[in-house]
Amino acid sequence: MTLLDGLKLAMAVLRTNKVRSFLTSLGIIIGIAAVIIIMSVGAGAQSLIINQLNSVGTNLVGILPGASDANGPPASVLGIVVTTLKYEDALAIKKEIPNASAVSSYNSGVGAISYQNNSVDANFTGVMSDYLNVENTAILLGRFFTAEEEKETVRVAVLGYQTWQDLFNGDNPLGKRIKIKKESFEVIGVMKERGSAAFQNQDDLVLMPVSTAQKIMLGVNYVNYIRVKVNKADALDQVAEDIKFLLRDRHDIRIDGTDDFSVRNTKDAIDALLTITNALKFFLAAIAAISLIVGGVGVMNIMLASVSERIREVGLRKAVGASRSHIMIQFILETMAITLVGGLIGIILGGLVSAVVSLVANYLGYKWDLVVSLNSIWLGTGVAAVIGLIFGLYPARRAAKLDPIEALRYE
Repeated sequence: MTLLDGLKLAMAVLRTNKVRSFLTSLGIIIGIAAVIIIMSVGAGAQSLIINQLNSVGTNLVGILPGASDANGPPASVLGIVVTTLKYEDALAIKKEIPNASAVSSYNSGVGAISYQNNSVDANFTGVMSDYLNVENTAILLGRFFTAEEEKETVRVAVLGYQTWQDLFNGDNPLGKRIKIKKESFEVIGVMKERGSAAFQNQDDLVLMPVSTAQKIMLGVNYVNYIRVKVNKADALDQVAEDIKFLLRDRHDIRIDGTDDFSVRNTKDAIDALLTITNALKFFLAAIAAISLIVGGVGVMNIMLASVSERIREVGLRKAVGASRSHIMIQFILETMAITLVGGLIGIILGGLVSAVVSLVANYLGYKWDLVVSLNSIWLGTGVAAVIGLIFGLYPARRAAKLDPIEALRYE
């Protein structure tokens, strides 16, 4: 019996018992589909994170208040208020770091923002006049505030696109006065529509000079964080080191002292996030693969039952000259056919579910890439074949060991 003959016979057996063959391969289908979905969703989540970071900019250095080790976040990320970073630190970075092309510090708050009878709850953020360059964005209407207005604590505001729509219904807001909490501000501009960036809606906000946010709206003398745009991508590491040296000097930190700030660049952030998400993705895929073992056991049980049902067939084949190896090959091929067909169905099902997840995510406004890699498809196919080989071996050996005379007498 040739290999092709064995495959034809195996497929004929599968067609004869369609329902049982499908139920037998169900565990393989679910397992392979789960692995494909997890790998695809993991890659999509990675693309979402990278797209979000890229929307802010890849040539940025971020400074957060509070110390952190090389692998952990600073305390400020965990919601702890740390007051070590100042507006003056941002000014010093802008003045003294050569490759820092733009710098902005940030202070944020939430409050009721109203114009006449319209009112919304939105974020207000104090930033510096370099904000447009740091964030790589632009003004849609009017203008942005100047460095002089920033220093003089002027009460001017630039509206995010959605805030403009909510308060003014698309009418010209320039020169109008709005209230943020109980304070009055003149609207001087509207930002272009940006959508979500760094996992925050950039259109549902109001921008004002950082000095105004600190002194009038929040009553604080510190900033939440600082972003620095670097004019050359290959200067990111050097700028980060220069900033550390400058801030240690400004904060009177000794050589053996602990920093009261943390400096990160977007490249390091992307690398760290990719490392974490890759580990999580493969860990979850390994857990999903356990279901393949369960599916393989189910296939083996069904094949053992099939051997019991086909004892007379095995005896007849041996009586007309089939060798033990022929019998073993036949049953192994049948098992592998079941698992391979299940694997192919699982790959198609996993790809379809992954596509639906991508469509829903993009419909909700997230930049989610559909990634079903050839590696995951080959992996699924290979795993299905190996499971068929491993779990088909025992039933095949049992069938091959049957005595032809006893098998022909079997009722």
